[in-house]
Amino acid sequence: MSAAEQTAFDPAEITRLYGDIARKSGELLTRAMQKAAADPKQAFDDELGIARAFFDAWVKMATDPVQLMQSQIKAWQDYASLWQNTWLAMAGQKPAPVVEVQKGDRRFRHEDWENKFLFDYLKQSYLIAARHLHKVMCGVQGLDEATAKKVDFYTRQYIDALSPSNFALTNPEVQRETVRSGGQNLLRGFNNLLDDLARGDGELRVKMVDDRAFKLGENIAATPGKVVFQNDLLQLIQYSPATDKVYRRPLLIVPPWINKFYVLDMRADNSFVRWAVAQGHTVFIVSWVNPDARHAQKTFEHYLTEGTLAAIDAALKAADADDLNLIGFCLGGTLAASTLGYLAARNDRRVASTTFFATLVDFRQAGELEVFIDEQQVAALEKRMNQRGYLEGSEMATTFNMLRANDLIWSFVVNNYLMGREPMAFDLLYWNADSTRMPAAMHSFYLRNMYLKNLLREPGGITLAGTPIDLSKVKTPLYFVSTVEDHIAPWKTVYAGARVFNSAVRFVLGGSGHIAGIVNPPAANKYGYWTNDKLTDTADDWLAQARQNPGSWWSDWQQWVDKQGGGKVAARIPGQGRLKALEDAPGSYVSLRLDSKAAAK
Repeated sequence: MSAAEQTAFDPAEITRLYGDIARKSGELLTRAMQKAAADPKQAFDDELGIARAFFDAWVKMATDPVQLMQSQIKAWQDYASLWQNTWLAMAGQKPAPVVEVQKGDRRFRHEDWENKFLFDYLKQSYLIAARHLHKVMCGVQGLDEATAKKVDFYTRQYIDALSPSNFALTNPEVQRETVRSGGQNLLRGFNNLLDDLARGDGELRVKMVDDRAFKLGENIAATPGKVVFQNDLLQLIQYSPATDKVYRRPLLIVPPWINKFYVLDMRADNSFVRWAVAQGHTVFIVSWVNPDARHAQKTFEHYLTEGTLAAIDAALKAADADDLNLIGFCLGGTLAASTLGYLAARNDRRVASTTFFATLVDFRQAGELEVFIDEQQVAALEKRMNQRGYLEGSEMATTFNMLRANDLIWSFVVNNYLMGREPMAFDLLYWNADSTRMPAAMHSFYLRNMYLKNLLREPGGITLAGTPIDLSKVKTPLYFVSTVEDHIAPWKTVYAGARVFNSAVRFVLGGSGHIAGIVNPPAANKYGYWTNDKLTDTADDWLAQARQNPGSWWSDWQQWVDKQGGGKVAARIPGQGRLKALEDAPGSYVSLRLDSKAAAK
């Protein structure tokens, strides 16, 4: 053993770790036995339809043995080439790889995956198997579209789970750390695993961030402001001005209630809220309640009447204004669109313009979330929600994490459990882990009427507060921004939704994904964006004629919204208008974390 390894080996630390492991294991075992005794009839239920989808795929595959045989021959040829290359590598040569790691795949960054022939062999062997398995399962003919998508998605989940980077014996970085620390990394990792199981009450809740590094109102969600209104569903925050003059029309932001609002107010250098205030906007933002059983019967209609409409009333009163500019983000944008349809039907012109961040209005091609949304799964979800009155936040978080499993699941498995490290302090992951619940009635309406039936795009397809919603009657100027790598609201689907309206629409396509592409401050000078003044018939035609611009789309939006500002007035101080301050921003609603002792039962 080297001097460095002897220094790293700490018998006292190992003894402490073993003691912690024994104690935590005993506690978990006791809790598991108590839960099993309380519910002894637990049984496997294929409510996701995974087993059925793969059964259908195998049946179809069996009818075309020639194609399966050809795939096996191709796989054997690739493995023969890999074996030959491995012998050449053992002889000191450097043959070209049979298969390359895809750009952006961070699992094989460690140098040993390329420089050590054994690990290079493991890596390429896995990549060959992954490529052929995915090709075979996704090439099955005769499956309906929904089943094919399910087979594709869960095949990729299976492939990702079996990566050699996820196992101690086949990950060179883990092996190096095991030798260096005398195995303490694996003991620390097991300790971390037990902690995560305990936090999830027997279900694995992988810790993604060092949450001790952040405190709301201090180093995150820290833009100065006041809560000036609240009801059962929301608190309304008005932010303090940063300029002597502000736009006459205030800016009201409606974030999704599927997450906390402060994704738009993270650090000072990437806060959209702080940046918008600096541009001269009087910014209001909705902070949704984190619901519990008391909100079980809150419907999508309530989110209109007690949500956006109440927030519009309060913001106009606080700002002493006649109309305002509106922003809706993701699910908040879908609600904002519904609100526009409601106001248009009543000839209510208090919204002068609306901006949609990564918002679906037409749900025909809704991306990979469709894998989780069909009649069988929605019915099973409704059953669980109706038992407790809400959808648990951790269930929703797991769904979204699966969409990027290598980044949001397996990377933390390696870091936390194999390397035995604590997760890093990262504001976006802190926000991502700050889960919210969904009221049962509202979420059921949303899934059925938007995703399953796609009724929002249909004139009169849904009725809210006694008013049929017809988006084609909306006349206010609209700004749609989507992002090219968005896996939650695919940009071509967002584009289709923009065409549902008959008003003047500006569509802009940003770089990156659903969050990073939206939260992209100009100072970072990242990603770029595409613009095209024409809204062509198809998304592909729009992009083919679009111009690519450097930097952030925020600057383009500011030029657009400046024309909707209505001139300038003296800066408005929160709490000094017609609505008094109730408490400091970010308010109490956002402070409730589901993993805290204060969480509602």
